[in-house]
Amino acid sequence: MPGLWFEEFAEGMVFDHPIRRTVTEGDNVLFCSITMNPAALHLDAEAAKATPFGRPIVNSLYTLGLMVGISVHDTTLGTTVANLGFEEIAFPAPLFHGDTVSIRSTVIGIRESRSRPAEGIVTFLHEAFRQDGVLVARCRRAALMRKRPTGEMTA
Repeated sequence: MPGLWFEEFAEGMVFDHPIRRTVTEGDNVLFCSITMNPAALHLDAEAAKATPFGRPIVNSLYTLGLMVGISVHDTTLGTTVANLGFEEIAFPAPLFHGDTVSIRSTVIGIRESRSRPAEGIVTFLHEAFRQDGVLVARCRRAALMRKRPTGEMTA
C-alpha cells in the first residue's frame, strides 16, 4: 500500500509525482461523452478555431480528475477514508490534446478529526503543469485519512 498514514504527513511536504500522462484527443472525447458534455469547445475542431485558443481544449473536469488521480499513488492510496471537499479550483491556462501533464502536491494543512479519533484531515494543494512548465490547474483538497492501525510497525 503506497499511501501514507495520517501520522506520516507533515505540513510543507512536497510530492513531485513520478507518473505523467500525455492527454489524447480520445481521452477528451471519451470524458466529454460519458459526462454528457457536448461543448464544441472540447469536441469540434472547426468551431474551436473561432475561440481564443484556436483549437479544442481538454475538458477542465478531466484535468481536475487526472490531477487528483495521479496524486493518489504517492499520498492516499489505501489510506484515505474519503475526500471531504475541493476548494479554490482554478484553470489558469488551457490543456490541449498531446500535452503531457505532471503533478505536484503540497501538504498545506493537517489536523486531528474532532469526531473520528482513528482519523485525521490532510489538506493538499494539487498543481498540474504542462510539459512547458505552465500551470494548467490547481486545487485545494481535504482528505479524511486513516491513522496507522494500533500495533502496526513503522518503516
